[in-house]
Amino acid sequence: MNYLLGDLQGCCDPLERLLQTIDFSPSRDHLYVLGDLVNRGPDSLGVLRRLRGLGNAVTSLLGNHDLHLLAVAHGVRNPHRSDTLGAILTAPDREDWLDWIRQQRLAVHEQGWLMVHAGVVPQWDAAQTVALAREVEAMLAGPDLGEFLPSMYGNEPTRWDDSLQGVPRWRCVVNVLTRLRFCAEDGTMEFATKDGSHGAPEGFMPWFEVPGRRTAGTPVAFGHWSTLGLINRDDLLALDTGCVWGGQLSAVRVDGATRELIQIDCPQAQKPGKE
Repeated sequence: MNYLLGDLQGCCDPLERLLQTIDFSPSRDHLYVLGDLVNRGPDSLGVLRRLRGLGNAVTSLLGNHDLHLLAVAHGVRNPHRSDTLGAILTAPDREDWLDWIRQQRLAVHEQGWLMVHAGVVPQWDAAQTVALAREVEAMLAGPDLGEFLPSMYGNEPTRWDDSLQGVPRWRCVVNVLTRLRFCAEDGTMEFATKDGSHGAPEGFMPWFEVPGRRTAGTPVAFGHWSTLGLINRDDLLALDTGCVWGGQLSAVRVDGATRELIQIDCPQAQKPGKE
């Protein structure tokens, strides 16, 4: 059985309860985690241990908080006051955990679903999304990570263009896959607004509502957007239901025509508004 799982953000106990609820078996089942494995919750290191311990039965995508961990570890970013990454950063085997993080994926297209952490701009189809993710994955896993991380941050360019090269190209890909919520009809991205879909700035809309987006015929699953809430459609799964904020940890079993939603109630680890 195949399960798609929303943002964990260091909430290990809800993860454990979910695995028990579905009677997860690494020899039979596969778990796809849609990014933000760590940070803000009480046990980020425990989450990494649990996921890594499941071996090839888990595919973990990287979210903005996971990239933040790498940036903090390399001295590129200062820790945020709400970060809960200390146990990873001070672990005697921290380099092993950081190396494991940077080997993970940014997008996959499996089990009939295109999976990303945040979103997809309207110019990309599923194949291009995965191909561009592969470019950045190679940078993250490669020897130039320390040089790449400082250039990864910034809001420019705000619109994808196939002619983009080098750092602007990779930064744009990172922003799409790990930060996107709203964009304009021409694909221009907006990063300041963190409200739900009702809070779209003038001229912008949720990325999945853009008319004519090239992934419209491909089912897409994503996390990242806790203020959006659960969306459970045949062609769209939004699975960040605010686990770390005292909401729920949400997973959906997807096996052909079969669909099952599993939700685990979570204690509040952070107050909303500290995204």
